[in-house]
Amino acid sequence: MEMLQEYRYRFAQYWRSSIVFRIVSLLVLFAISALLIVLPVRSQQPVVLTFLMNAPEVPNLRPLIAEFEKENPGIKLNMIEGPNASNLIEDLNTSAFLLGSAPYDLVNMDVTWVAKFAAAGWLRDLSNEVSQEQLNEFLPGDIEASRYQGKLYRVPWRTDTAMLFYRKDLLDQAGLQPPNTFDELMQASQKIQGQDKAQWGFVWQGRQYEGVAAMFVDVLSSNGGFWVNPQNGEVGLDRPEAIQALQFLRNTIDKGISPTGVSTYQEEEARLLFQSGNTVFMRNWPYAWALLNKDESPVKGKVGIKPVVYTPGNQSSACLGGWGWGIASTTQHPVEARKALDFFTSARVQKQTTLQSGYLPSRKALYNDPEILAKYDFFPIALKALEDPGLRPPIAQYAQASDILQRYLSAAISRRLSPEEALQAAARETRSLLGA
Repeated sequence: MEMLQEYRYRFAQYWRSSIVFRIVSLLVLFAISALLIVLPVRSQQPVVLTFLMNAPEVPNLRPLIAEFEKENPGIKLNMIEGPNASNLIEDLNTSAFLLGSAPYDLVNMDVTWVAKFAAAGWLRDLSNEVSQEQLNEFLPGDIEASRYQGKLYRVPWRTDTAMLFYRKDLLDQAGLQPPNTFDELMQASQKIQGQDKAQWGFVWQGRQYEGVAAMFVDVLSSNGGFWVNPQNGEVGLDRPEAIQALQFLRNTIDKGISPTGVSTYQEEEARLLFQSGNTVFMRNWPYAWALLNKDESPVKGKVGIKPVVYTPGNQSSACLGGWGWGIASTTQHPVEARKALDFFTSARVQKQTTLQSGYLPSRKALYNDPEILAKYDFFPIALKALEDPGLRPPIAQYAQASDILQRYLSAAISRRLSPEEALQAAARETRSLLGA
């Protein structure tokens, strides 16, 4: 007590005798007061997480963002609307990360970006943050496609797989079953075309873009071939299985089963021609189902769906697509970003997304959900197709490898090169790329 009184006495003396001491004391007092006011205010400011999103997805995500922010009042989601093209979204993400000051905390990724982004160090390793028990709730193919060199960098949000759409009515009239093999598809097409029941037998995506690479993965994997083995870097494009797969596609054009213009088709061109009612078979993604069965569609109620065709001795193995969420390695808010990732990939949100849009969920249990099956009764068939999907090679140079394959597929489809010449050249360039 005596010591405290001594300090008070000395402070009073300094205060009366020194103007400098008085000024310094007041400044210190002001600074402490300001901190006591500002710190609580700052602590109440929400954490803002930023991410880039494809333009068509934005309307569907807005209510989900509102739901998340209501459940997590300390976190705000800043969704930046990007263009309506996944390759442009990839380029914008890439440019931001290359500048070294990417504003993104979350990364919504196409399945083909994982290896590139992970190899560049742009993604947070989630291997020790997501338990095996949690991973077991997702489709195995989607989890495998979310890894790079054994580490997990992405949690799947929605998946996708190519399917074969067919005209049930035309097959029934011809006394035919839906085809399982390449040859059965060709024979069924020719028979129905020969009866003048349809102008075209089979439409698919042949334009030079990522879609033609994905489409080729269907026929390549279903013929027992492979593009690039990620374990050893072996290139399989000039093997007999690959050349036979491309020859099948060329034959559909050469024999008049597919129109010559298929070399310019993307998904929507193929869908519109099939939906017009003058085509027997179509390779496309499940998004087309709802459009084919709209009230104004000429083929409503006449369409069936099944896994893609294959060759005897092999099995259907359609290309895996889909999107998932990763966390940027540069984020200052990894805990909050993980909360957002868990929210978007949760069973509850995936069910909402599926019921609203028809996208295939990445969680296995949802394929048995009664409410989903009441709206999309083909989901068990899609699940079967997802059991053994064809994966595009998880290599850091995927974009360049795809560009090589696209160019040579286009050359063969448009009859500028033979399938053998095209794939031999593609294999040489791909080996050079991977060697470099």
